[in-house]
Amino acid sequence: MAAAAAAASSSAAACFLSPLPPPRRPRHFLRHLARAAATKPAPAPAPASASSPWPWARRLGSLVPGETAGRLLSSAAGSLIVALASASLVLGDAGAASAFVVSTPRKLQADELATVRLFQENTPSVVYITNLAVRQDAFTLDVLEVPQGSGSGFVWDKSGHIVTNFHVIRGASDLRVTLADQSVYEAQVVGFDQDKDVAVLRIKAPKDKLRPIPVGVSADLLVGQKVYAIGNPFGLDHTLTTGVISGLRREISSAATGRPIQDVIQTDAAINPGNSGGPLLDSSGNLIGVNTAIYSPSGASSGVGFSIPVDTVGGIVDQLIKFGKVTRPILGIKFAPDQSVEQLGLSGVLVLDAPPNGPAGKAGLQSTKRDPYGRLILGDIITSVNGTKVTNGSDLYRILDQCKVGETVTVEVLRGDHKEKIPVVLEPKADES
Repeated sequence: MAAAAAAASSSAAACFLSPLPPPRRPRHFLRHLARAAATKPAPAPAPASASSPWPWARRLGSLVPGETAGRLLSSAAGSLIVALASASLVLGDAGAASAFVVSTPRKLQADELATVRLFQENTPSVVYITNLAVRQDAFTLDVLEVPQGSGSGFVWDKSGHIVTNFHVIRGASDLRVTLADQSVYEAQVVGFDQDKDVAVLRIKAPKDKLRPIPVGVSADLLVGQKVYAIGNPFGLDHTLTTGVISGLRREISSAATGRPIQDVIQTDAAINPGNSGGPLLDSSGNLIGVNTAIYSPSGASSGVGFSIPVDTVGGIVDQLIKFGKVTRPILGIKFAPDQSVEQLGLSGVLVLDAPPNGPAGKAGLQSTKRDPYGRLILGDIITSVNGTKVTNGSDLYRILDQCKVGETVTVEVLRGDHKEKIPVVLEPKADES
């Protein structure tokens, strides 16, 4: 019987691993075993040490009737054959088993692949800027250099020029720039434009580590166009956020001077503290703007971010690299807030002060003052420049941005109850330290 069981197990293993039909012997053996158990009287129980091929079969036959024992033995023998066959399959050739394991590679959609490629290609151009300030310890009186802020920037050219926002570097005693490979360099300020919130730094890094960002065009942008922002929000370096252009030709005020910045790009790509100075890219990976501000009561991203268009930034950066400053014409006046003029029921720009050594003072514009009794005497109210109507300070700045230094403009003012036209020669803005 032992030989028969061994043959049965080998035959069952073969039926799982080979296409040949199973042999007849195991079934004949089981039928014979069941018939013998049903017709022969049950033998006496054998001791545990009895010499029998299946001692448990003898014990089972003595405990249950013959027909029931036959069924149990048939079921047990069948289970044994299946178990042996399963063991043969598990312990079979490892190469054959590995054929059942299918490793599916990660599949990305076409737009996902484009986004991943854009991030990988442009990340080396984005830098992390740390603003350091000198502080004196209150107890030891030691002078320490501590970080007071951080922001983003990007490589402009192979000469090591880095473009960022002015408010990122404002008040810094020292600046450090961290490249994508985590190498850190001391940065020098080349120049800045407070009115447009743009600054240019320079680092002395090997040219093979500097990858200038590709510069695009912002004049032909469309609302709904996909955009991508790369920066360092909350100090988390090289973070990518995506969105669309949700508005064009917006106007925001410079954080430093309050002067309006025109044609600003509005986007819903998440821009948080630390993103300032980072690039805004189109779907081709070209620079279309510099992330500069968000509209949020809480200070975190609210889905309304603003970027200075690259067409504006490009001209400013070229002047800063070449001259170290931006030559912008001014009238040389201080004017009242727009709300004050509206409360007076007037329209225009009220001149509060026109220094005598400034362009407006030299031309004869009058300042606001008080008489000997303390009564307020309003100065000139500018109503137009070169025939273009002026209703508020933003209108005046917008007109001056289109003028050049040394140009003579015709300023129409309301003086008392009559209007006058006064020619004014525009002068460059004084240098800021």
